[in-house]
Amino acid sequence: MDYEYIEDLVSKAKTNDECSKEKLAQEFRPLIINICKRTFIHGYDKNDIQNECYKTLFKCLLMYNLQNHRFVSYATNAIKNNINDLIRKFKNRSSFEGQEVLCLSDNLEQNLVSNEENLEDILCNKCDYESLKLALSILNDEEKELIYFIFLKNNSAASYSSLKNIPYTTIIRRKKASLAKLNRYIAKCL
Repeated sequence: MDYEYIEDLVSKAKTNDECSKEKLAQEFRPLIINICKRTFIHGYDKNDIQNECYKTLFKCLLMYNLQNHRFVSYATNAIKNNINDLIRKFKNRSSFEGQEVLCLSDNLEQNLVSNEENLEDILCNKCDYESLKLALSILNDEEKELIYFIFLKNNSAASYSSLKNIPYTTIIRRKKASLAKLNRYIAKCL
C-alpha cells in the first residue's frame, strides 16, 4: 500500500468524495479478504465478516484525525480488533445461546423449565384441600389440636407432650388414631 496515496484518499473521503471512499475500500480489500479467510464465527458467513470489516473501515474514516498521518495502521488495527471482539462475544455467548444449549430429545418438554403450575395440579390440590378440610371436621377438638400442632405448625409430638403434660406414648397413640380416622374418611369419600 502506498501510505501517502491512502492519506490523500482519506482526506478527500472526509470531504464526502464518494469516489475516494470506493478507492479506499479497494485498497483495503486484500487485507479484508485475508482476514475473512482466516476467521470463522458461527452464524457469520464470509460476506458477513467482510461487511463487518468495511463497516469498521468507514467508522475509522469518520473518526480519523488527519494530522496523525497513520490511517493504514489505525484502520488495520481497528478492523482486527473488531473481528476479535466478535469472536470473543460469540465465544462468551455460545454457552448460553445456540445449539450447545438446546438438547433435542424425545422428552424435550421435560427439559424445558416452566414456573407455571399446570391446571391439572391446581385442580387436584384444590380437591385435596377440600377433602382434607371435610375430613378434619369429623375429628374432635383434641384430635384437631394435635393434628394442627404437629402437621400444620411443624412441631414434634415430644413438644406437644411436654406442652400438655401428657405422656409421649399417649400422644403417639392419639396421633395414629387421628390419622387412621382421617384415612378411613378420605378412603370412603373416594
